[in-house]
Amino acid sequence: MTMAHESQVVFWQRQDMPGMERLTLTVSDDALLAVSTVICVKDGGFRLDHRWTLSRDWRTQAVEVEKWSNDGHDRLTLERAGSGWKVDGMRRPDLDETDEPDLSVTPFCNTFPIRRMMRERLGSLTLETCYIDAATMRVARSFQKYEWVAANHLRYIDLVLSIGFESDLKIDDMRLVVSYQQLF
Repeated sequence: MTMAHESQVVFWQRQDMPGMERLTLTVSDDALLAVSTVICVKDGGFRLDHRWTLSRDWRTQAVEVEKWSNDGHDRLTLERAGSGWKVDGMRRPDLDETDEPDLSVTPFCNTFPIRRMMRERLGSLTLETCYIDAATMRVARSFQKYEWVAANHLRYIDLVLSIGFESDLKIDDMRLVVSYQQLF
């Protein structure tokens, strides 16, 4: 049996600091795989690689994050475990019932709630996420809101960790962010 594979390469450039991301999204008959490298030169710079395994309905099954900086090398894995999550193989009850991960240095994660909004025909969506802070490589529970502004235009609102932060997002036909106001 042969599996059909379709790949797309996406680049994002930082607007708030020198930096760039290259992500390859591969779609097969039964899964999606996203592999990316982020380069940032702020505060001594870092390289961060992230690899996502997603179901066909764009739900995260696992994400692996590796970071290299002047402070050394860090690694983190986040895996779905029923209605909860494991971080580095350890169950994290504080993340139970959260919807999806959100990695701080990429607009890729915004695709998950945007696709859910499209699928469920929602005008807005408030959700809980497993927020991965790339600076500290720690995972915390977060609350976010997305609202449609117009076709292919949404507003993102952080409700807890960066309370008061809002940004307009423009998306393409794949529901990938092409413009993230102030950041990408």
